Amino acid sequence: MLMMIGRTTRWTHTVLCALTPPLRAAALVIGALGALIILAACGALDEADIRLAMKDNTFGPQVVRVPVGGTLQIENEGRNPHNVYAVDSSWSTAASFGSVAMPPGAATRITFDRAGRYPFYCSFHATADGRRGMVGVLIVGDAIGETLETDERATPRQAASGGVRRVPEQYPAIQDAIDAAVPGDLILIGPGIYHEQVTVTTPSLVIRGTDRNLVILDGEFQRVNGIEVLAADGVAVENITARNYLLNGFYWTGVTGYRGSYLTAYNNGDYGVYAFDSVDGVFDHSYASGSPDSGFYIGQCYPCKAVINDVIAEHNALGYSGTNAGGDLYIVRSIWRNNMAGIVPNSLDTELNPPERETTIVANLIENNNNIAAPTHPLQYPALGNGIVLAGGVGNVVARNVIVDHARHGVMVAPNIDRNLWFASDNRVEDNIIRGSGRADLALAGPAGSGNCFSGNQARQTMPPGLELLHGCADLRLPLGGDLSTTTETLGFVAQAKRGDYPHNEVQRQPVPPPQPPLPGGADAPVRPAHQVFASYDEVDLRNLASLEPPAAAQELASTQPQEVVVAGLTVTQPGFWQLLFGLYGYVLPFILLAAWVSLAFWDLARQETIGRGRALAWVAIILLVPFLGVIAYHAFGGAKIAGWLRAAIVGGGLLAYLLIVGIGLAIGGVF
Repeated sequence: MLMMIGRTTRWTHTVLCALTPPLRAAALVIGALGALIILAACGALDEADIRLAMKDNTFGPQVVRVPVGGTLQIENEGRNPHNVYAVDSSWSTAASFGSVAMPPGAATRITFDRAGRYPFYCSFHATADGRRGMVGVLIVGDAIGETLETDERATPRQAASGGVRRVPEQYPAIQDAIDAAVPGDLILIGPGIYHEQVTVTTPSLVIRGTDRNLVILDGEFQRVNGIEVLAADGVAVENITARNYLLNGFYWTGVTGYRGSYLTAYNNGDYGVYAFDSVDGVFDHSYASGSPDSGFYIGQCYPCKAVINDVIAEHNALGYSGTNAGGDLYIVRSIWRNNMAGIVPNSLDTELNPPERETTIVANLIENNNNIAAPTHPLQYPALGNGIVLAGGVGNVVARNVIVDHARHGVMVAPNIDRNLWFASDNRVEDNIIRGSGRADLALAGPAGSGNCFSGNQARQTMPPGLELLHGCADLRLPLGGDLSTTTETLGFVAQAKRGDYPHNEVQRQPVPPPQPPLPGGADAPVRPAHQVFASYDEVDLRNLASLEPPAAAQELASTQPQEVVVAGLTVTQPGFWQLLFGLYGYVLPFILLAAWVSLAFWDLARQETIGRGRALAWVAIILLVPFLGVIAYHAFGGAKIAGWLRAAIVGGGLLAYLLIVGIGLAIGGVF
């Protein structure tokens, strides 16, 4: 760190000495303000002795130590509500924070005056004994035992046990049957509305409804999760509906082996069908709607070894979201329609193991994801009007999808900003049918990482223009870095959402879905615990993706949304204030600056009587053929006769103006 500071100091000294006195004074003022901001931030970080972060569904660190009399600062860095409860009930965030749930961004401090070992848990995402799910342990003083104490898991079974536990015939509640079961049992649930939250910690169970549309778990917006599987490997859930839960309909965390088949999840307060920190799984033949985050979600896993096949997601903020997930992760042959946005894999710092990477999205129908009436959180709203967004992802494949009628972009490859800036790189977008997009069918938002390519797509308009020509998958790719106006346009949505200016639609008012296709065979279907799910999945030939066809509905789909009129990189249909401000600056200002710099350079060349013709023509070629950098090089090294302070003000001032407007957008958007 000291070496970095030393190098920075020498570089700064060199730059300052090269500036004229007025510019040098301005630079020193800006530098001083920056130093004060950094010192203030460092001081803020040092206020608490020890820090415990809540990520989504995990604590960081899981084992934390404070001295007697020390203070623990607890911060919710996730996107979901969390809390901390000591297993022995001696302390909790509820007691100090004043609320059971700590919303995203909330923080509290607790001081500990008695030595001891205190296991803790999140009541939303773990068992109350502090052994499974989102758990940790606090060591105060010299208490021994710096590891989590988890109970030994029951041994998973590869095959069914033959045992059947029937609800309500044998057990009045689903939880009663789960608690009595042994690995490999079938929990068979008869028709009815079950007002309960089901927690599963026994592996290799198959939890099945006899009728998908008549076996309904209803949270009444009082319970957290419908069925939650906490660190229990090999659990399959099928042929059931879950609705009206505060967070999730169906939820697996910390497992190897999971399957959700013929599930319906609607109008739940966060996700519909959700797997976190879990590998070797399948979601298929399922439906999710009315979620303010995403209908389907697979997050924080690599390699995930997971398949999403033949699902429908609609009326959600996002049809699919996958944060920091990838590696043998396939999203295929499914329908994503009438959400705010369709498929949005993303990289974020709120979960572990970024970036998102190596997700394969093939043969899907992605239609009309412009639903302004869907429920949403602020983080999801900026994706509105996009079919597929690869947000800070690496090495993804988007191929042979039908993507139609989106108000902004069919496919957008973009950076993602959280605590860090995550560049999108090495993504391949090939052979998709894309039409009816408002701003552009294909967009590469800048700044972009290297290796992104676009080929063989049936697309009308791209941003930047000529995207397939200049960023093809088979030919030479020019390092253009993407279109900055696409990023600044999105930044306007971020700023708008952070200020609370986004649709506040109630989950409860979302449409009730029609009946969905049941599990073939129903109660008599084969009983298959979820083990080696990915390796044995035979409904899709993952080795021959070219054989996959999009859903039948895509074959007959006709575009009904006309191409949006785009002026100066902005759609003209009712742009919001922040989209207009940042989009206009992001698109227009670079061209204004380039025109001014080039005009000034040519005027200066014409005034130079001593410069030779060859050298003058060489500079003309550099200025015209090397966008932006060529003209900046002339003003810096071309021997211009214009006063140095004026050149620095025009060129440097223009760059600072652009960075200033982007910085204001980031500040308003809450990035820093």
